[in-house]
Amino acid sequence: MLMEKAGKSVADIVCEQFTPCAVLIVCGSGNNGGDGRVVERLLRQRSWKATAVNVEEFTPALLENAALVVDAIFGTGLDRPVEGKAKAAINAINESGLPVVAIDIASGVNATTGAIMGTAINARHTVTFVRPKPGHLLLPGKTHTGELHVYDIGISGEDIKPDHFLNTPVLWKHAFPFPAQDAHKYTRGHALVIGGGIATTGAARLAAVAALRNGAGLVSVACMPETLLMYAATLTSVMTKPIGKPSDLETLLEDKHITAAMIGPGCGTGETTREQTLRILSHKKPCVLDADAISVFQTGPKPLFDAISGAVVMTPHEGEFARIFKQEGAKSERATAAAKQSRAVIVLKGNDTVIAAPDGRIAINANAPAWLATAGSGDVLAGMITGLLAQGMPAFEAACAAVWLHGEAANHVGPGLISEDLPGALPAVLKKFYHA
Repeated sequence: MLMEKAGKSVADIVCEQFTPCAVLIVCGSGNNGGDGRVVERLLRQRSWKATAVNVEEFTPALLENAALVVDAIFGTGLDRPVEGKAKAAINAINESGLPVVAIDIASGVNATTGAIMGTAINARHTVTFVRPKPGHLLLPGKTHTGELHVYDIGISGEDIKPDHFLNTPVLWKHAFPFPAQDAHKYTRGHALVIGGGIATTGAARLAAVAALRNGAGLVSVACMPETLLMYAATLTSVMTKPIGKPSDLETLLEDKHITAAMIGPGCGTGETTREQTLRILSHKKPCVLDADAISVFQTGPKPLFDAISGAVVMTPHEGEFARIFKQEGAKSERATAAAKQSRAVIVLKGNDTVIAAPDGRIAINANAPAWLATAGSGDVLAGMITGLLAQGMPAFEAACAAVWLHGEAANHVGPGLISEDLPGALPAVLKKFYHA
């Protein structure tokens, strides 16, 4: 019964996406291959020219008479490198340039990690069942998936106990700090952003505006006296606080009205950044550590990890991550291990951003467009997380929400995006989210 439903789902996508043509269905020996045989029968009933062949009997010559391929070789259980006839078939299908519809997951992709097990089908469409799999969302598997279609074939979701979650509002909307009718700026939190030197003020300015746009009632930039005029002249809605000596930052952090802090973007990797980071952590306020606040500990991260407690979010890209974490393996596995080691929520950035909590929760983000890969977008994200932390949102939920809103803002802007566009796009995204 499940094979019938799965095969019908695939046949429906083939008929929806393509005009009738010659279809070659390459089948493995397991359930995936059984699904492929159902597709063959249903397509023939719908007057398509469909031919199914076992992978052991496949030859490249079969592709010469086909206009479309259905990949039914492996399913989600692949945990070893692809070899022999299957490897040869996958390579020949890719080399043919024919469009491919994959059943469940592109053959050769590890469904748990997104790793390529030697070689993998390049699918134009993938039809999966019940829920997306991590391998559909994590690179490099994501690039082999094409357009993903998810179908309900009658398997109860209650029977599935996932440890990975797709990052959507369902995951964190319950904790989102929607402002109350009687809210005012002092009840919506005060975020403190540590500003960088004269040549790198842009990073902190982006973060500060993003924190304000994402709901913080007040935002201040703490900066050296020599950069005060630069910040004050360019940030009309953000306050500036000079910190010429360590005691100035200490005084700010002792202020009970400061509800979250952020340090890193544009701060440099000198001793001052190191000392300020540890000072912020010592006050145990919710905080975000980004960029230089991570890299400054590359010679020895133990003091950083020892200082972390409570609501701390670290937002490294892959290069920054490698400087202080030595974990190996798939992205989700590395992020999870890093979160447990550091006791911080880890936002391991990229087109397939992974958010991992120390308690083992993990979310994979899937709404980030390629044009989000631009200078300064990470600074905006760090500020957005800080803005939510300032309003009292828990660290894991705040990180997940900010990452998703960041992607939605980028989609709202579209091609040509630069990082300055993102805070300005948030009102439209938030308005739509509030009324969803």
